[in-house]
Amino acid sequence: MTIPKEIKEVLQKLTENNFQAFVVGGCMRDLMMGKEPTDWDITTNAKPEEIQKIFPDSFYENEFGTVGVKVSSKENLPNAEIVDSNAEIANSLQVVEVTTYRTEAKYSDKRHPDEIKFADKLEDDLKRRDFTINALAMDSKGKIVDLFGGQEDLKKKVVKAVGNPEERFSEDALRMLRAVRLATALGFTIEEKTTEAIKKLHSTMQAISKERIRDEFLKITETPEAKQGIELLKETGLLKYVAPELLEGVGVEQNLHHIYTVWEHNLRALDYACSKNYSAEVRLASLLHDVGKPKAKRGQGRNSTFYAHEMIGAKMAAQILDRLKFPKKQADKIIKLVRWHLFYYNVGEVTESSVRRLVANIGKENVEDLLKVREADRIGSGTPKAVPYKLRHLKFMIDKVARDPLSPKMLKINGSDLMQLLNIAPGPKIGAIISALMNEILDEPGKNKKEYLKKRVFELNKLNEKELADLSLQGKQKVAEKEQKEVKKIKEKHFVS
Repeated sequence: MTIPKEIKEVLQKLTENNFQAFVVGGCMRDLMMGKEPTDWDITTNAKPEEIQKIFPDSFYENEFGTVGVKVSSKENLPNAEIVDSNAEIANSLQVVEVTTYRTEAKYSDKRHPDEIKFADKLEDDLKRRDFTINALAMDSKGKIVDLFGGQEDLKKKVVKAVGNPEERFSEDALRMLRAVRLATALGFTIEEKTTEAIKKLHSTMQAISKERIRDEFLKITETPEAKQGIELLKETGLLKYVAPELLEGVGVEQNLHHIYTVWEHNLRALDYACSKNYSAEVRLASLLHDVGKPKAKRGQGRNSTFYAHEMIGAKMAAQILDRLKFPKKQADKIIKLVRWHLFYYNVGEVTESSVRRLVANIGKENVEDLLKVREADRIGSGTPKAVPYKLRHLKFMIDKVARDPLSPKMLKINGSDLMQLLNIAPGPKIGAIISALMNEILDEPGKNKKEYLKKRVFELNKLNEKELADLSLQGKQKVAEKEQKEVKKIKEKHFVS
C-alpha cells in the first residue's frame, strides 16, 4: 500500500512533533482493496493552531478542525486543491486537508452535529464515522488501526455501520443513501442489521436537503451497477425520497411489444446506458423515459395502450428534476430526451422535412444522445439488437439533413450581386452564370472569393449564349455528382444502402 511521499511527509512532520497522525477513511478503504484512492484524508490529535505552527504555509477557516496544508507536488494528489502552479519546474502547490480528532454531539437536524468537540484519542474519532470500511486508519510506517472489523468486512464485501446503525443514521440520515451508493459502487451487500435500520428510519430522509439527495442519487447512477443501486433503493424504502414516480411502474404489465413490466423495462434501459458508459443525462433519461406509462395506460393485456406517455413522462421528469434541484440546463436536456424518445421512423416513409423537424425539436446538439436513449429503450424491451437497420438509416438521414448541401449558397456572391454588377434584370442568364461559377469553385475551392468571382462574372457575361449554356450545364452536373458522392460517404458511414 503506497502513500504519496507528500502525504507521508505531512504524517512524518506531525509525528516528529510528538503528535499522532494517520491517513483515514475512504483512502484507506481504497488502498486495502488495491485501488487508487480518490482522495487523501489525514487525522491527528494536534489541534488546528498546533498544526499551523508545524505548517506555517497553511490556513484554517472552518469550525470542523480542518487545516489546509500546502504541499509541493509534481503529481496531482486526489482531492487536493491546486492553489498555484509553476510550469517551469513542473511543480504545483496543492492543499491537503488535515483534521483534528473530534467527537460530535447530537444531530437535531439529522444532518449536522449540534456541537463539535476536539478529542485526544483516535478511537473517539473513528467511532463517529459511518461504516466500518471507512473507519480504518494507518500511520506513516504502515501500521493499521482497525477497531471495528473493517478489514474483515472488506473481505466479506459488506457495508456495515460503525457501532449501533440506528444511532449512526439518527446522527446523519444521508448515511442511509450513502450505504446504498457504497454497496452499489463496490459491488458489496449491506449488512442485515444495517439494512433493518435503514428500513426503520428511512422517513428521516425528509429532513435532508434535496441537493444532497440529488448528489448521492447521481453517484449511484454513475456506477456500472446502477440498476442494482435503484433496486436497493426500492428494497430499503429510500426510493420514495428520491424518485417515487418510478415506483408507479412496479408490476405494471405492458403490451405485446414488451416482455417486462414498466419498472423492469426502465431499469434495464438504465443498465444498458451504464454498460455503454453513456453520460449522466442519457442514463437518467433512459431510467425516466417511460415513467409516464402507468398514468397513460388504457386497457389490459397484450392490447393495452400508452398514448402520449412520452409527454406525460416529460412532465413527470421535469417534476423529479426540479424537486431534486438539478441545474436547469441539465434538466432541460433530460426532459427533451424523455419527451422525444418515441419518435417515429420507417425507411421510405419519413421525409427529410420531418427529420429536420425532429432535429429542431430535440436540438442538433442532443440528437446523438436521443439515439442513445432509443438504443437503451430497445434493449430494455428485450430486443436483441440496439441499432437495427432503420435506426442506422435515421442516423444517415440526420447527418444528411444536418450538413449544408452543395448549392449556389456556397458562393461568396449571389444573384442580387450579379444583377447589380451587370445592371440587368432577373432572368435565365443570372442562373447560367451562377452555375458556371459553381463549376469552377467545386474544382478549386480557393477561388471562392468575392473579388475573383466579380472578375469572372464580367468575363462570363462576354460569352455567347451556347458557350455560357455549356459551362452552366457542366456546373449543374458537377454539383449533382459531388452531392451523390457526399451522400454515398454518409451511407457507408452508417452501413445503409
